[in-house]
Amino acid sequence: MFQSFDTPTRPEQGPPRLALLRDRLAQDGLDAFLVPRADAHQGEYVAPADARLEWLTGFTGSAGMAVVTRDATALFVDGRYRIQGRAQVADEIAIRNLPGDRPEEWLAHELQAGGRVGFDPWLHTAAEIRRFNKALEARDIALLPVDNPLDAVWTDRPPPPSGKAEFYPDRLAGATAAAKRQRIAGILRDAGHAWAVLTLPDSICWLLNIRGHDIPRIPVVQSFALIEADTARVRLFVDPAKVAQLTLDGVDCLPADGLLAALATLSGPVHVDPATAPFVVLDTLNAYGVAVAEGDDPCILPKAVKTNAELAATRTAHLRDGAALCGFLCWLHARTAEVAQGRARLTEIDVVTKLEEFRRQTGALRDISFDTIAGSGPNGAIVHYRVTRDSDRALQPGDLLLVDSGGQYLDGTTDITRTIAVGDPDADQIAAYTRVLQGLIAVSRARFPKGLAGRDLDALARAPLWMAGQDYDHGTGHGVGVYLSVHEGPQRLSRIGETTLRPGMILSNEPGYYRDGEWGIRIENLVAVQQAPDLSGADAGRAMLAFETLTWVPLDRRLINASALSADETAWIDGYHVEIAEKMRALVPAEVVEWLAGATAPL
Repeated sequence: MFQSFDTPTRPEQGPPRLALLRDRLAQDGLDAFLVPRADAHQGEYVAPADARLEWLTGFTGSAGMAVVTRDATALFVDGRYRIQGRAQVADEIAIRNLPGDRPEEWLAHELQAGGRVGFDPWLHTAAEIRRFNKALEARDIALLPVDNPLDAVWTDRPPPPSGKAEFYPDRLAGATAAAKRQRIAGILRDAGHAWAVLTLPDSICWLLNIRGHDIPRIPVVQSFALIEADTARVRLFVDPAKVAQLTLDGVDCLPADGLLAALATLSGPVHVDPATAPFVVLDTLNAYGVAVAEGDDPCILPKAVKTNAELAATRTAHLRDGAALCGFLCWLHARTAEVAQGRARLTEIDVVTKLEEFRRQTGALRDISFDTIAGSGPNGAIVHYRVTRDSDRALQPGDLLLVDSGGQYLDGTTDITRTIAVGDPDADQIAAYTRVLQGLIAVSRARFPKGLAGRDLDALARAPLWMAGQDYDHGTGHGVGVYLSVHEGPQRLSRIGETTLRPGMILSNEPGYYRDGEWGIRIENLVAVQQAPDLSGADAGRAMLAFETLTWVPLDRRLINASALSADETAWIDGYHVEIAEKMRALVPAEVVEWLAGATAPL
């Protein structure tokens, strides 16, 4: 259940495994093969049986793709994983940086006309394969769906997951599964579509009010589904052992491998999301002449806009989680003070283990919501750092410690980042932290017209850093589910976030700044979109939205340069800290209340 500190693969394992794959490519008459960080459901997290990219290269990040030719391999990662990628893979694997470098363009340059590139049709979306085809067809390079050659050489591949499904309470969901099925069926009927294919496990779990245990950290049931517009019935393609103990009204449970055969029998139009459905789904429908209507997964937006019950439950989860974090930070500040004085030794693994202990003590923790990031000093500059026994580092005086963590509770999913000084921070650390904090405050205080998307607000978080010539290579925020995925679409605070923000959506607000080889800073709260309060006095009358802060954990006041803040920014921090002290007083032990008095004192 809880975090492992084992090193799953090592860089030196990559070359012999690549050699095995290349031998197989030669046998299959292929000049290259695509190895994505994906499973058939296109989830961010994958089961051990689907961790093909990790097994082949050693890279453990949650996004990336390797392209393997007969004589070269390139690993394509975005800004979150450039440092991590270099550290985890063998020298013979070239690191390419997305989005500037594109794998399809690299392949078009590497291969000669007449080349043959294989891909597993279950592991790539239709939209992705279209993008590859566009680049490769111009060079007369064929892109071919094939049986996965990597699976043929991965002889000790783990078995697929088999976790049992369970019902999710209607009182927490705020709607019954029957009501949700009718709602989605109505959306399909309004669009003139007869069926929809659902391939995202979190969409299916939301629709049916179930949760599962197939994927570490994410309580989903791996499955596929079809929903019929006329009847609102669902065909669920799932391992029967997972759901044998449940009675699912309006649902026909069918063998997990029966999806493609069922697709061939449908009368269209069939609604399919080309950005999330495996290529093989659209390919099968087209092969049998079934009319297709492309569009977003019909569950994604309804799932993202939380019910009042989900929001209320999430608030409760955040108070519980905040109390655990306050207890942890009280302990941590005492321990780091001893480290700064040379009287104690504290490692990153110690930090992760203790934080999980505080969350377990709530008695409500189902799992952590992702592997805890506890990066000290230079490890903090690795955006998605995961400590192992090999990388475990002892904290040093003058370090910054970046702790990004979360919990999975039945009533909500949490995600919070705090950066803590070990001893006295220096002027550069204070200046950078203050700018990051100003970005977080700007988003937290934002009042914006209805109709804006995340891309319209992303710059608010970056502006203080930009003024100092600084920035960060990740989005400002992602959507968050309710006892589902900690990274949920379609909403996001990002330059590429195009989904209109709506009341009820939950997002993270997490600007940062990273100095490679020295330290990293990130501050993260979760927020919910809400109707903006009415203004007093004259008002133009335009409908406005704002953010409700859900996270209640103090900031490290030692890292704040109060003289660089505006009066409004100071008032926001002081007001936030007052609310934390008030909300936590009845939830934490006396020694934590005492610590909070200092941690939340006015600037």
